[in-house]
Amino acid sequence: MFIVTLLFIIVLVAALMLNIFSMPGNWVVVALLALWKWIFPEIELTWSYWALLLGMVALAETLEFGIQMVGAKKFGSSGRGNFGGIIGAIVGAIMGAPFFFGIGAIFGALIGAFGGCLILELGQGRTFGESAKAGFGAFLGKFFGLWIKFILGTAVVVMAAYRIWV
Repeated sequence: MFIVTLLFIIVLVAALMLNIFSMPGNWVVVALLALWKWIFPEIELTWSYWALLLGMVALAETLEFGIQMVGAKKFGSSGRGNFGGIIGAIVGAIMGAPFFFGIGAIFGALIGAFGGCLILELGQGRTFGESAKAGFGAFLGKFFGLWIKFILGTAVVVMAAYRIWV
């Protein structure tokens, strides 16, 4: 059972890494933990434990995009620019994923947030300076949003690993 548990924890960590690609890695971790509970019903996972995990994951997702939107807005972005930043981050993460053993997804998400916001702001007739400033806000917001999401996801993985290990 030791090997199976260890391998499962490695799978949880791998699922956590999906966050790098702006994908719902934290939700995958929770789904995998539910699968583990179904396979091994003797593990004690209370309703309050599930509520805490789900709350943390929902908060992480909300903060990832919320911080990006606030960052862009703080630097002058419009609603359309914000939308462009979010879509750009997702597209950039996917396009950057093949580089640097997947770490390129982080750079792709950040550059994509900047570029998506910049392009949609320019498309609305704003100056390049205004558009670039808004894009920089989307870049900073995405950076901090990704970190918060990853930190909360790491806490979820640690909590899950502790419960299945003990």
